[in-house]
Amino acid sequence: MLVGRSHECDEPPEVRTIPALTAQVAPQGLSPSEIDEAVARSVSSGQPLYRLDVPGLRRLRPELIVTQDLCSVCSIDPGSVRAAAAQLDPAPRVLCLGATSFEGVFDDLLALGEATGLRARAREAVIMLRERFFRAADYVNGFAARPRVAFLDWADPLYVGGHWTPQLVERAGGEHALNPTHAMDGAGAGAGGQMAHRVAGPSRRVSVEDLLQAQPEFLILCPCGVALRDVPGHLERLRLLPGWRDLPAVRTGRVAMVDGNLMFNRPGPRLVDGFEWLVGWLNDRPELIPPGFPWELVPATRISH
Repeated sequence: MLVGRSHECDEPPEVRTIPALTAQVAPQGLSPSEIDEAVARSVSSGQPLYRLDVPGLRRLRPELIVTQDLCSVCSIDPGSVRAAAAQLDPAPRVLCLGATSFEGVFDDLLALGEATGLRARAREAVIMLRERFFRAADYVNGFAARPRVAFLDWADPLYVGGHWTPQLVERAGGEHALNPTHAMDGAGAGAGGQMAHRVAGPSRRVSVEDLLQAQPEFLILCPCGVALRDVPGHLERLRLLPGWRDLPAVRTGRVAMVDGNLMFNRPGPRLVDGFEWLVGWLNDRPELIPPGFPWELVPATRISH
């Protein structure tokens, strides 16, 4: 059913043979700080970060276009997509997804099933994913002390994960003090059903002082949109921070590099893989970590010198 994709849509691998209809405008090979500055300049000037191949879209004649309005710097904006769709004859339906929570991702999966006439298959997929989630959650001791976790999705400047990421960290048994969850309106303490009524805001920028004050016992370096092979470049910048060597996570060798582009940054089924990894690592249950999960535990000698 799939006739076109964005340049970011790369899983499963066979979809890479399908035409990509978007492209990144920003130059490649920039440092983390240069990328942040380039994005800020584009946003402030109103310049697009991505291009949409409208002629290619017209040739493919889609009946349904799936896009997102969660993040304006991660993918093409929905306004451009709707404008392009209006130029087609007949105009396709545009389904805009924008989950900001773990449960919202499942809701989007069901919405996609409804839009494609695959309602039953979508329900089956959600049931299987929820079963995996609850199976992993059973290994979390709700009465044990919660380790302090810093989940960094950018290193220069410092950003901590938001939306579903704090939810997953907390449900895996950690404390995400730099961007904690809060109870939804009317949810009381919001602690029922694996804290399903506790949500978090978007990724937020923090200062070096904030990181030092948090004193994380586990530190996860998971840069947004960055493959595992490129994460060490972010780690090198963290090593230059004043007080870096004194962080408990650094002293004890509990610093992990993760392929965020694959496992945490995008709202899809692999968030369950990410949750299984979190539960496995934070609770010392390595058997729960999915085989081939893209991460590296950084040796203490490498992160402190």
